[in-house]
Amino acid sequence: MSTALSAVSYLLVIGAGISVALQQVLNANLRADLGSPWWAGFVSYVVGMLAMLAVALLAPGPRLAEAVSGVGSWVTWTGGLFGALFIGTAILMVPRLGAATVLALIVVGQMLGSLAFDHVGLLGLPQQPISPTRLAGAASLILGVVLIRL
Repeated sequence: MSTALSAVSYLLVIGAGISVALQQVLNANLRADLGSPWWAGFVSYVVGMLAMLAVALLAPGPRLAEAVSGVGSWVTWTGGLFGALFIGTAILMVPRLGAATVLALIVVGQMLGSLAFDHVGLLGLPQQPISPTRLAGAASLILGVVLIRL
């Protein structure tokens, strides 16, 4: 991959991270407006679903009937449950802990989970053993959470 393409890729991912932070703030505000974290989460998912539906209908590729034919394990269909857990937890915790702390803790959780998933090769991931360097990276994230909370 060229340097320019790598830079654009990194910037896109950073932008996605910024959008997650903004989403959590908007969801927390929606919770206050609606008086319910559950309805705020539901609205967040419906709006996201409609956006993904528009992209899926407009983008080239297989249509839904083609995409689900010969589908693999039922486990692969459960990802939305974990997304709901993420959204619900963030909606409840952002007003209590602040957006920076919540998202920093989420990143720590993502990193620890990812290290474990890579280590065992969960669900077909290429196995990448935990190393002292990778653990130092995770410890640095935890230190970052501590520094954000000070």
